[in-house]
Amino acid sequence: MTQILSLNDESINRAADILKNSGIVAMPTETVYGLAADARSDAAVTKVFKAKGRPKHNPLIVHVNELDDVLKIAKMSKKEQSIAQSFWPGPLTMILKCRKDSGLSELVSAGLSTVAVRIPSNKGARKLIKACDFPLAAPSANKSGSLSSTTPAHVESCLGSKIDLILAAGACRVGLESTVIDCSGPVPVILRAGAITAEEIKDVTGGNVEYDLCGDGEVKSPGQLLKHYAPSIPVRMNAIDLEEGEALLAFGSAKFMGIKGGGAASSLPDSRLRNLSKDGDVYEAAANLFAMMRDLDKPSNKGIAVMAVPDQGIGVAINDRLTRASQ
Repeated sequence: MTQILSLNDESINRAADILKNSGIVAMPTETVYGLAADARSDAAVTKVFKAKGRPKHNPLIVHVNELDDVLKIAKMSKKEQSIAQSFWPGPLTMILKCRKDSGLSELVSAGLSTVAVRIPSNKGARKLIKACDFPLAAPSANKSGSLSSTTPAHVESCLGSKIDLILAAGACRVGLESTVIDCSGPVPVILRAGAITAEEIKDVTGGNVEYDLCGDGEVKSPGQLLKHYAPSIPVRMNAIDLEEGEALLAFGSAKFMGIKGGGAASSLPDSRLRNLSKDGDVYEAAANLFAMMRDLDKPSNKGIAVMAVPDQGIGVAINDRLTRASQ
């Protein structure tokens, strides 16, 4: 059985020892729990891919502690540095040109000349990186393609004994994976939507910022696979009523939601009803998304019907995850 330890100085040192010996550890971040490994070690990174069942062509995000650490492994333009200084530490990943002397395992970048990098804002994650004194490759701590883990219990339920240690620090604050932005072209492009929006980045750069969440066939960023973030039962978006046997993932008031054949959605049992945010708060909805989808992902439910979420701000990220889950 995988050991679960509350995050403190002692458990961080224990985790660092494991990582220094090519082990793998689940660590909390502000976005989702990450499955951390020494980003320089082929052996350690291979364990991450194996534990997750992750395709080798899907690159990993490298987590570091401060901007100077980024410059040791990647090249940054003035535009990229201005974005980094505005949003790091925080839920933003940048696709950067990898330095030839980075020392990173080539498995991290999946053979690309770029590397995905971020500085998390979670203090526990940063303490762990500092204790290791090397960059950590840390994709989400879940089986590849399935719902991301936002609590230690989620990590244990989906990865179990495949990892060496889980550092437990409660539920993640943001609840969605980081925004991923590529600044290598003339216009910055968001490859994965997250809590930091195009509008916020545009305010920093002073120019246009685009979304390209589908990609052109080349997987340049985590989260670009078509089928992703998926429960074991079907997901139906923009529901205005319920099919018999479906569970409801509501947003805002479900007062007028009905069930085909008769009945009101509000009368559903707890096993078939969750509300992302009764007040219609998209940030609350983002924080609850994966946990509530897990709650409803039961064989007794025919599927999950999801009420419409506004497609703006962080709502773009929520709808992106739901769209991939529904494929």
